[in-house]
Amino acid sequence: MSSEDRKNGRDNGHSPDGIGISIGLTVNGRRVSLDIPPQLTLLDLLRDRLSLKGAKRSCDLQVCGTCTVLVNGKAVSACTYLAYEARGAEVLTIEGVADGNRLHPIQQAFIDNGAFQCGFCTPGMILAAKSLLDEVPRPSEEKVKEYMQGNICRCTGYRKIVEAILDAAGKTVGPTG
Repeated sequence: MSSEDRKNGRDNGHSPDGIGISIGLTVNGRRVSLDIPPQLTLLDLLRDRLSLKGAKRSCDLQVCGTCTVLVNGKAVSACTYLAYEARGAEVLTIEGVADGNRLHPIQQAFIDNGAFQCGFCTPGMILAAKSLLDEVPRPSEEKVKEYMQGNICRCTGYRKIVEAILDAAGKTVGPTG
């Protein structure tokens, strides 16, 4: 463990006292089982143990949305969500959103609408948008703005992000009823 990780309270999957918990979960459709220390965050498990780098570390406070992933279809901040809490769950990261080489309609809408600049926040934005559209397949502009409040972009003015999500609405398959 690096001194920086120790200072920030992160162990990146290595428990100095040897205490571990066995968990199993499904990540992007693939079943995984591993031993983890109890304090390991889902973000550290995904990035350091499974080499899935799409979810980003930024605030470590659950306020920026760059670490957003879906757990059983719901958007969570992986930086504060303990990996143990995901035991038995279905976890979806940006790496699992596309269907092979075919982009998900939300991903395509972000491209078509120019809804990203540097791309740092884009994975979290796309996963939050997917969670929204799975819940509310045809949201109003106000609903999109309300739902996306937990995702910060420092490059855009959000207009193109909202337009992309509204464009993707109706092109995605959500629950009926």
